[in-house]
Amino acid sequence: MLKDWHDLFVVTGGSAAALTGLIFVGVSLNLTKILSIPKLPNRALLSLLLLLTILVLSILFLIPQQSIFILGTEILAIGIIIYVIATVLDINIYRNTHTDYKSRYLFNLLINQIALLPYLISGIYILCCGEKGIYWIVPGIVFSFIKAIFDSWVLLVEINR
Repeated sequence: MLKDWHDLFVVTGGSAAALTGLIFVGVSLNLTKILSIPKLPNRALLSLLLLLTILVLSILFLIPQQSIFILGTEILAIGIIIYVIATVLDINIYRNTHTDYKSRYLFNLLINQIALLPYLISGIYILCCGEKGIYWIVPGIVFSFIKAIFDSWVLLVEINR
């Protein structure tokens, strides 16, 4: 069944790598402005972490003849690590957000949670029930891309308005 997912993970890995480059360019071009706004460096880091998660998971899924137990363990471990890091960063960003914009940032925090929880669910589901847990990776990837693209827009365009 893992062979059926090969093309998806080739595409998502390549796309994540390309978008990671875009964020690096955006940060490089606007570094002074990004550093002048306390929450933006962490927001850029969050986007990079979301894309790095997609890239690493795509690589893991492409390892030939890897057991489903090992894959589930890797997914769960990465999911836990990224979830904890992202949650800590989100809390710090929320604390540094001006009171007038705190409710708006809660939407960003929610999207990060929606993007990360499927990785945890997938790892647990794969360990408990087998390969069908792979389907939970898809919403994680989709929401991670959406959030990273949105943040890329902020770092490249909105920051210059």
